Amino acid sequence: MKRPVVSISIVALTICIAFAIAVFLPAIQPVEAGSGPKTPAQDAAQSENTHTQDGQSPAAAYCVSVGGEVDSRDPYYNTNDNESNWFALSGNRQFCKFTLKKDGSRIHVLLSTLYTEKPTLAALAYYAKVQTGSCNGNPASCYCSLLGGTDLFGGINLNGGGWVQKSDPIDTVLEACIFPDMSSIDSWGLTYHSAGIVRGKDLSKVLRYQNPYASK
Repeated sequence: MKRPVVSISIVALTICIAFAIAVFLPAIQPVEAGSGPKTPAQDAAQSENTHTQDGQSPAAAYCVSVGGEVDSRDPYYNTNDNESNWFALSGNRQFCKFTLKKDGSRIHVLLSTLYTEKPTLAALAYYAKVQTGSCNGNPASCYCSLLGGTDLFGGINLNGGGWVQKSDPIDTVLEACIFPDMSSIDSWGLTYHSAGIVRGKDLSKVLRYQNPYASK
């Protein structure tokens, strides 16, 4: 007479376990590596890689809407040598290029840096206008390093490197100052702006992240 009781208990236990699995298992979400909060550069890069019906990303469309031109560039090493010896690297990036009509000066800003509404190190460096220090060699490259960025390919060497657009006869090799958060504005644009000289366009009027140092 006791066996049916045991059978009923096992059946009841099985039903309880099945019910618990049905209730709680769907709530368990797999955790992927790198699934934490996105950086501003990653956040904006997602918009850069998402395309609208006309084939443009929102970041590219914004660049054009504020008077810029989208520049697609590839990283190259050894650009101080003959072009036939340039060494192409992986990692195409899109910049927004602004040209000032009255003097032809230019400034390049990475699309993701231009489009994000969050702070980036490149935007903060542009707004801060930290004065240039004393250094040897290329003053723009040196200034970029003093800000905590780099435009050097392979460290200090005679080979050179940069972001290349071979169809651009003026800025064929761009010196882009890239910061640890992967934001970027070209080194010469940052250097001139630190002295109060605007090249291409005053980025404070087009960067979606507003100047935190501006007087209110």
